Amino acid sequence: MSWLIFLGVLAAIAVWAVGMYNNLVNLRNRVRNAFSQIDVQLTRRYDLIPNLIETVKGYMAHERETLEAVINARNAAVNGLKAAAADPSNAEAMKALGGAEAALGGTLGRLFALAEAYPDLKANQNMIQLQEELASTENKVAFSRQAFNDSVMNYNNATENFPSNIVANTFSFKAAEFLEIESETKREVPKVSFGKD
Repeated sequence: MSWLIFLGVLAAIAVWAVGMYNNLVNLRNRVRNAFSQIDVQLTRRYDLIPNLIETVKGYMAHERETLEAVINARNAAVNGLKAAAADPSNAEAMKALGGAEAALGGTLGRLFALAEAYPDLKANQNMIQLQEELASTENKVAFSRQAFNDSVMNYNNATENFPSNIVANTFSFKAAEFLEIESETKREVPKVSFGKD
């Protein structure tokens, strides 16, 4: 009789462990799926940038340094995306992608600020359309990043909470990294002015 109890307890532990393992696999796959949505949006963004450069090149020929900075930042971001897409749970790759994205955002911001000084460029239909598409893509990236970070949080909770952390540690489920894209203006304190009319 004691053997039956022992076998029953052993079977219950095995079922529990398999359930925990399968849950961790499902959560890790959700992280990968959520990152694939970011991959789609960032790839679209990266594909728009060469068109943007071609559009502004004729107007801003003497702004070569800025144009090259955008191209270099785009290429670094593309490489960062490839590394992160290979393993979305790789913390270093995710940090590198976040840094590359922040740098790209900064160079694009400088490019758009310079474009303000060129009235013909500001009125160019291609420029207007590209700016709208990039803004729309930025919004989609933000939504995809939020979904990804939610998936990462659920996965990380499962790898850290007891008792699933026992299975996570046994089968080397590592915590995933959030994708944080720091904006240069994000940490700035907004200036409020109450001027007299």
